[in-house]
Amino acid sequence: MRNGKVWLGACGIVRKGDEVLVVKKTYSGLKGKWSFPAGFVQPGETVDQAAVREVLEETGITATVRQVAAIRSGVIRGEISDNMVVFVMDYVSGEPRPQEGEIAEAVFLPIRQLIDDPLSTTYMKIILPHVPEMASYLTGREYEVDPVFEYTTYKIFT
Repeated sequence: MRNGKVWLGACGIVRKGDEVLVVKKTYSGLKGKWSFPAGFVQPGETVDQAAVREVLEETGITATVRQVAAIRSGVIRGEISDNMVVFVMDYVSGEPRPQEGEIAEAVFLPIRQLIDDPLSTTYMKIILPHVPEMASYLTGREYEVDPVFEYTTYKIFT
């Protein structure tokens, strides 16, 4: 969600063996750099649903959420709260294909290569060394809750 000055994004690190799915965007500060498929959470979806959607839209890859890998949080120019939940995801199906107009490249590359690649984003280089050893971090489950809040979907990652 990118309304006002508080942003919430979702990101997917899709694993396929020793490789992860990466993209090169065609715009912004990420143009020409390797990053993970990501985007803003839309109204009516949970943050993990947004990660699944963004991966599919940007790359054509179907993946499922395994666990929370990290939460990236920062303030842009002293005024915009920029927050992203980063998920480790399991590859299900599909061949990488870049989303027209938004993604220049979409490929699976070895984790070790991306850690050393000067075109990898800083947050990738921070998160990727931990991905192979992530066995059981925060995983999500759906719960039924008191109807007073009228949730249509309710998940807790523990």
